Amino acid sequence: MAEKLTKRQENYSQWYNELVVKADLAENSAVRGSMVIKPYGYSIWEKMQAALDKMFKDTGHSNAYFPLFIPKSFFSKEASHVDGFAKECAVVTHYRLKNDEVTNKIIVDPAAKLEEELIVRPTSETIIWNTYKNWIQSYRDLPILVNQWANVVRWEMRTRLFLRTAEFLWQEGHTAHATKEEAIAETEQMINVYADFAENWIGVPVIKGYKSENERFAGALDTFAIEALMQDGKALQAGTSHFLGQNFAKAFDVKFADKNGKLDYVWATSWGVSTRLMGALIMAHSDDNGLVLPPKLAPIQVVIVPIYKGQDQLDRINEKANQIKSNLEAKGISVKYDNRDTYKPGWKFAEYELKGVPVRIAMGPRDLENNTLEIARRDTLEKEIKSQDGIESYIDELLKDIQNNIYQKALKFRKENTHKADTYEEFKDIIENKGGFVLAHWDGTPETEQRIKDETKATIRVIPFDSIEEDGKCIYSGKPSKKRVLFAKAY
Repeated sequence: MAEKLTKRQENYSQWYNELVVKADLAENSAVRGSMVIKPYGYSIWEKMQAALDKMFKDTGHSNAYFPLFIPKSFFSKEASHVDGFAKECAVVTHYRLKNDEVTNKIIVDPAAKLEEELIVRPTSETIIWNTYKNWIQSYRDLPILVNQWANVVRWEMRTRLFLRTAEFLWQEGHTAHATKEEAIAETEQMINVYADFAENWIGVPVIKGYKSENERFAGALDTFAIEALMQDGKALQAGTSHFLGQNFAKAFDVKFADKNGKLDYVWATSWGVSTRLMGALIMAHSDDNGLVLPPKLAPIQVVIVPIYKGQDQLDRINEKANQIKSNLEAKGISVKYDNRDTYKPGWKFAEYELKGVPVRIAMGPRDLENNTLEIARRDTLEKEIKSQDGIESYIDELLKDIQNNIYQKALKFRKENTHKADTYEEFKDIIENKGGFVLAHWDGTPETEQRIKDETKATIRVIPFDSIEEDGKCIYSGKPSKKRVLFAKAY
């Protein structure tokens, strides 16, 4: 098996990069800043997709697909939106290549210049609201509750696998409503869906809240977000939901007639999560031995490894192991029986530990004689000998326990690394020397927020929904403040 990983305490960034590659999740591609998601990594993403897709459909949404290319003129219709994405846009200017007869090289055909340049989708609000103009005439056409699974391109200069790449996979919901209240309710509903998924599937506790004006999505009146804490003390934005007001409806002249025949602009939301969730999963749980996967998202929940000498022993173990595999699969548990003779059991143990398989079963000739199995759980690395009788029910409960334990461990870490600061000196000391979340008073001005960011690299992650009102003073300006906000350095 490959050499051991760099330890987290020694170099967290290097540990992460090595783990993504060595665990066969993804690798860098020939295109700068882009990645190849390998089958093992993609199977985790597929499980995420399936769970989220069901959640979306359970809340009344349907999937659609919109073009990858967006006319450049669409972006100019919503000024704050284009300002937010202008530096990351990839632009298509020509539609044909040709062979240069002089140099014998392939060049862009100068005669094939597009009449209007096209933006490669960084997000889809503009192309979708141009489409909604044709779909909406009356209140009877509302609400529109649409989601799209797609790839997007944001020309990032500094990239890291899953966390920030020039092209990434995501879903983006885009909804249209007759009233402001209905749109706000949708925005709230979807951030709650994301929080539910993060906590109950990924096993990552999150804090829900409002983004400050500086941190809002470009073109939104309000942005709700969920923030998670990684093991290196940095925050990761794990999902966002945006109340867009009537901005995009006005930009694309999308009006509807209400029950009284009066025309009004439609109210909008958008919301999304991406393959960045893969980064959250890796960084929140994994250890120096490799991945630690929550059972709900693990491609392989249980692996069975035979320990034997000679074909006779293997034949007898095969029979019993395949029977246990079938019984576990009947309970909806994904199982791999690895009886390859090309690798020794020790190599396999290390490989499945690296890949984060939640439960490993080892079975040898003595286990056949004693009607036992060795069970190892990935989250705690504990081993125990169990009877084969009723092993299917035991494994089923064990997977639930592992899922809960992974979450509780992450929750404990967050609690231990969430601090309060009442002075700027205290705040700077925590940010620089401890890391984690810092709850502190802020005067509510973008200027103060920017100065704190410039001086400490810490940003306001969210203004938590459950913030308790208390009289205080801004740590930077000393001006009055009623609520603490959540600061951290972030990915």
